[in-house]
Amino acid sequence: MNFTQEQISEILDEIAKGRNGYQHLLKLSLESIMRAERNAFNASHSDSSNGYRFGSVLGHGGRLELAIPRSRHHNFYPLILALIKDQNQESKNLAYELYSSGLTTLQIGNLFDKIYGKHYCKSAISNMMSEARTDMEIWLNRRLEKRYPIIYIDATYWHTKREDAVSSEAYYTILAVKEDRTREVLSIINHPNEGANNWKEAFEILKQRGVETVNLFVCDGLQGIENVIAEVFPMATTQLCTVHLMRNITTKVKPSDKKEVANELKEVLNPSNADDSPSKGYKRFTDFISKWVEKYPSFKVYLTPRYKLYFNYLNYHVDIRRMIYTTNWIERLNRDYKRTLRIRGSMPSPDSVVFLLASVASRKTEYEKPIYQFINESKLFY
Repeated sequence: MNFTQEQISEILDEIAKGRNGYQHLLKLSLESIMRAERNAFNASHSDSSNGYRFGSVLGHGGRLELAIPRSRHHNFYPLILALIKDQNQESKNLAYELYSSGLTTLQIGNLFDKIYGKHYCKSAISNMMSEARTDMEIWLNRRLEKRYPIIYIDATYWHTKREDAVSSEAYYTILAVKEDRTREVLSIINHPNEGANNWKEAFEILKQRGVETVNLFVCDGLQGIENVIAEVFPMATTQLCTVHLMRNITTKVKPSDKKEVANELKEVLNPSNADDSPSKGYKRFTDFISKWVEKYPSFKVYLTPRYKLYFNYLNYHVDIRRMIYTTNWIERLNRDYKRTLRIRGSMPSPDSVVFLLASVASRKTEYEKPIYQFINESKLFY
């Protein structure tokens, strides 16, 4: 039966007016193109048709169920299907980028409504990101290098649902400086709270993933952290964060003394003197504490030997001391985490938080640039 162009147009118009008409037209068009392509393939490859297989693709307004032509020798694959597959992958990539930027699955579904003409439910968007979750899982468990000159550690907290309750839980991040002076996040794990024993578990996992040597750990003053580091990486030096020390001390003095105490502490912790040493720095610190301890008896705690760990940065080249005497770098990463998390509020599970934090950390392009690349004197990079 032959139809005129006008008759064909009328038929198509009637189909389009029906329920899901445009979807149906798109389905018919795609299947027709694939059949024509198979005919051409059979002619040029001396092959023959062998029925259909069924598959679904993302279309305007939802998913299309297509009858995909097959050839006898199973060598035929429609070009149009490859193009659609690329479009599906782009949709998955877009969903992942939006989720990683802080949008919820509901918000992404609403946005896809405007792009594709149909609302995608939360579970549909979640399924689209399954590939990204797999990629993040692989990234978080990848094999690591044998040696890292510097490792920074810190935990940040976020509201997380566990079972039927929401509470603030700890998320541990390990950020490293590599031998080539670039940076990378090695690990992100969750525990309800921060503690030295939990860090021990995190360090042991690093060793299982290939890490043999760490020269320097930079961390806050968590009680017992230096003992855990010494147990798992006995050759490593521990540097406790001087910014945390300053905050801790200045919160113990009355407002009228804060400025004077802070200025004196800056001089005690000054990293700029090339001839300085840990013993000299610690001596300045004990002199400072002795001066103020009569007025503030609680300062006696700072006279214990543990506080020598705040001055190990003076063992290293003067040009990198500012890089290693605080946890500033990982604090900045924590702020990036919070910007993304804050858009979303409380999270439905610890795994969802880890996935989101890993998405942020793995896309830090500035970490690919070497830091202090002209410093050869520091023993950290030998």
